[in-house]
Amino acid sequence: MQEVERYSKAAIFQHWWIVACSLVLGLTGLFMFLNWVSPGAWWGISGVAHRVAAVCFVAIPVLYMLTHPKATMEWIKEAFSWGGDDVGWLMAAPGYYFGGDESKMPPQDRSNSGQKMWMVVVILCGISFVVSGAIMWFAPSGNLGWAVIWHDIAFIIGAAMLLVHVMLPAFHPRFAGSLRSMVTGKVSAEYAKSHHQKWYERVAK
Repeated sequence: MQEVERYSKAAIFQHWWIVACSLVLGLTGLFMFLNWVSPGAWWGISGVAHRVAAVCFVAIPVLYMLTHPKATMEWIKEAFSWGGDDVGWLMAAPGYYFGGDESKMPPQDRSNSGQKMWMVVVILCGISFVVSGAIMWFAPSGNLGWAVIWHDIAFIIGAAMLLVHVMLPAFHPRFAGSLRSMVTGKVSAEYAKSHHQKWYERVAK
């Protein structure tokens, strides 16, 4: 079976590192947020675990950006580059997700419109977490109200999009290749041609 490389080993490592840190951050954040759980949560070390995970959450992406600046800028540019085919894909997506004709979907680049939406959420929520988290960590306690609200809103939006991001490749038969690519770094040529025609035609040359 012919395959196409979609993600580098460094990108895959960064992805799963962020996943692990996000799970710890989400769980410890909920422990601190829910008063009825907080006193005994993680034997009282939720706050420490949350801060350690926050540092780890930031460290690897920063290291990746420093060591792979070109790939980082290409990824950011891709997230915010939208055209007519992206809008058309979003409009046709509901029917497609429920078994509609795949041939009606506009051709997509390396990431489809849904993935681009997720990338934008990751960037904006990631920045929001870091800035609001730093304020809550280091600023005087009297200035934390709006930072806490900002942090919580970013969590709600990020968590909602994360559910979609996880559920589709994990359970939707049409997106199984996407999950596989985050393990092996590769997708079949057939999957690439079907889901990312513009990108496939470019790399196939």
